[in-house]
Amino acid sequence: MQQWGRIAILAAMFVTAYLIILAWQKDYGPNAQVNQPPAAIAAKAGSTADVPSATRTGTATDIPSTTSVNAANPAVANTAASSNLIEVTTDVYHLWINPKGGDVVRAELLQHDLNKNQDNKPFVMLENDANRVYIAQSGLIGANGPDNANGRASFETESKQYKLLPGQKTLVVPLVYQANNGVEIIKNFTFKAGEYPIGVSYRIINRGNQPWQGQMFGQIKRDGSADPSKSHQGIFQLGTYLGGAWGTPDEQYNKLKFDDFQSDGLNQQAKGGWIGVVQHYFVTAWIPDAKYNATLESRKVGNDNVIGFRTPLINVPAGKQMDVSATLYTGPKVQSKLKDLAPGLNQTVDYGWLWPIAQILFMGLKFFHSIVGNWGWAIILLTCAVKLVLFPLSAKSYRSMAKMRVIAPEMQRLKEEHGEDRMKFSQEMMALYKKEQVNPLSGCLPLLLQMPIFLALYWVLMESVELRHAPWLGWIQDLSAMDPLFILPLIMGVTMYVQQMLNPQPTDPMQAKVFKLMPIIFTVFLLFFPSGLVLYWICNNLLTILQQWLVNRSIAKEAAAKAAS
Repeated sequence: MQQWGRIAILAAMFVTAYLIILAWQKDYGPNAQVNQPPAAIAAKAGSTADVPSATRTGTATDIPSTTSVNAANPAVANTAASSNLIEVTTDVYHLWINPKGGDVVRAELLQHDLNKNQDNKPFVMLENDANRVYIAQSGLIGANGPDNANGRASFETESKQYKLLPGQKTLVVPLVYQANNGVEIIKNFTFKAGEYPIGVSYRIINRGNQPWQGQMFGQIKRDGSADPSKSHQGIFQLGTYLGGAWGTPDEQYNKLKFDDFQSDGLNQQAKGGWIGVVQHYFVTAWIPDAKYNATLESRKVGNDNVIGFRTPLINVPAGKQMDVSATLYTGPKVQSKLKDLAPGLNQTVDYGWLWPIAQILFMGLKFFHSIVGNWGWAIILLTCAVKLVLFPLSAKSYRSMAKMRVIAPEMQRLKEEHGEDRMKFSQEMMALYKKEQVNPLSGCLPLLLQMPIFLALYWVLMESVELRHAPWLGWIQDLSAMDPLFILPLIMGVTMYVQQMLNPQPTDPMQAKVFKLMPIIFTVFLLFFPSGLVLYWICNNLLTILQQWLVNRSIAKEAAAKAAS
């Protein structure tokens, strides 16, 4: 009975983990990123119909306007944006801004490599070329807003290249637009050293005779192309959620699949909210100023998905000026950085339904990493810590299994004595359990405790960008990827087999055969799992072997002393 319970739990772990892989598999295909020159970035420029509707007209435009938009106007839709892009370089970004509209059309993350073996190629977050449409747009719409269905504001700049110099803490990139009604609009992009949040602000200076009215919008436009940051694990292509997300102080984290951008489109008003597009390891999000009761919305525009926000109406009297701003984040999903930007934005690091356990494991990993400076050794120390915490619960189970091993000869004698009389055998077996104070199901407890930790750590390794391309030692240069030489899975299989040999062996021949197949099955399955997860399992098995060996030795001594007395 005990053995069948253990086998059932092992099989359940195998099936559960496999179903999780299938659930997360998003039909990703190879899609290499290529560094594009500025001219290529603008080749697939957004049309002047990119502005969203200030009154949710339901038209297929992705830039707002105060009136219904004729998105089918080819003269509008095919208007090319300027190819004279503004290039910005900081210590974390290599970024391009289109002066027509002031949209961020390309962003390379200088501190994150495209591939582990291509450290000279930065990961491309935003782009607007033949590979992908993924851009961050912002503008002013409304009665006097320069962005509408007939065109985008054409900004002027003093330079086409801006660079954050060593020792410089802040870089401001100003874009200036002169309207015909005596209104000057200054759009500032503010970059800070070592930080990914980008301040995007508008200063509306009304030198005219009439009041100025408009709204600020910020949005993310992305097509349905595959996630370039997904993990390739041999025959598996592992990836996390790719789609829209939004949050408010009351509903901090909500997913919105691309397929639902129109049918179940977002239309929510909130102060202190945010919208974004989430992918594996990275996120792009707009966070409007919390003082505005902004409207969060989504829609489909042809083959593109658009999610964004609009501020309430802004009134600038004649002779006055006013500022309106928002924050753009396009970079790695680092919880400590995201949680301060908006409520729930840190939950884009999606650990699934085991979020509480995963968070504890991640905090433990960070703590040990701060001590040893290596994520692989941090996983080993975390395994030891988890084993120590669970020791009081598992010790009793190991003692029960050790006693089962001691009484195994007596169990075999009872089986031979009672032969085919299963009822009598069961009665004698239960009497023996009671006499020796053995719980036949207690051996399942360590496996039950291990299952949620194993699954939670799987999510931590898959979702935490800190472990992306993190080396351990030797041939393990990426703990979030599979072992390229399959050494760790083979070691895991050996440790699992040794661990089974320390357990009481099944008396039923069929159970014994199934039991011996489990290490082989798990070894094959874990060939394509993140090496960090396999490392955890190996350490857990080694500690279990040590613990079981010590307990078995203690019980054997007790049995010998009891027999001698």
